Amino acid sequence: MSAKPLNDLSQLCIHTITTKPWNIETAAQNFSKAGVKGITVWRDALTGRNIKQTGQQLRDAGLEIVSLCRGGFFPSIDVSKRKAALDDNRKAIQEAAELGAPMIVLVCGSDPLQPLEESRKQIQDGIMSVLPEAKAAGIKLAIEPLHPMYADTRSAVNSLGQANDMACEINSPLVGVAVDVYHLWWDPHLEQEIKRCGRNNHLYAFHICDWNVPTADFLWDRGLMGEGCIPIKKIRSWVEDTGFQGFYEVEIFSNKFWSEDQSVFLNKIIKAYQEKS
Repeated sequence: MSAKPLNDLSQLCIHTITTKPWNIETAAQNFSKAGVKGITVWRDALTGRNIKQTGQQLRDAGLEIVSLCRGGFFPSIDVSKRKAALDDNRKAIQEAAELGAPMIVLVCGSDPLQPLEESRKQIQDGIMSVLPEAKAAGIKLAIEPLHPMYADTRSAVNSLGQANDMACEINSPLVGVAVDVYHLWWDPHLEQEIKRCGRNNHLYAFHICDWNVPTADFLWDRGLMGEGCIPIKKIRSWVEDTGFQGFYEVEIFSNKFWSEDQSVFLNKIIKAYQEKS
């Protein structure tokens, strides 16, 4: 694929969590003014709002709603907690439909009181349990593998290979994967697994940020693209080689950046996207 000009923002999406101090209305206004074309909405940003009206406000601002974050957290040794998770995922599907989001990103969950293999089975069973509601609403479900450091409680799906295996086993046109460079950059099999996503036509999302060296906090210290050690441009080339034409979603959790003037931070995001992604 030919490189787009540096000022092209047509495939740039920013998650609401990235500019967490802004409410969703302020984020939408400022993203749109800056030329950003996509927005991924975290569910907490919808609290207390008419979700359908909020979705229309985002579209009226010229933003494409890329996805809703997040569903998942299926596993537990406690049957009642597994049921509650299914209910919450069904609620997320309803919210996505009301918002006009075509996809939900799944942070799949894990329970340290049971083997990872059992958690993975419960994740697959959970996705299949809510698939009828997803089909009825026309909502895609993207399995997001997380870095192995989160295998205790956040996700028992820790490699793109595992996510691919699960999506292939479920075998639904509505179930695919989300590739986040923060979680997967270390994987020696990443290129071949991204190619596998392309062959199976289930690469649904691509998230970008960077891994700071040293990292001050493994959850709340993600870097801007170009600040750390992730070979973002190389990984992006693998993604583009699959024929992926979706958005490049900036997802940054950072206490440092959240303490800044968010307008200044937004300018930094755009510059890093143009020059380092």
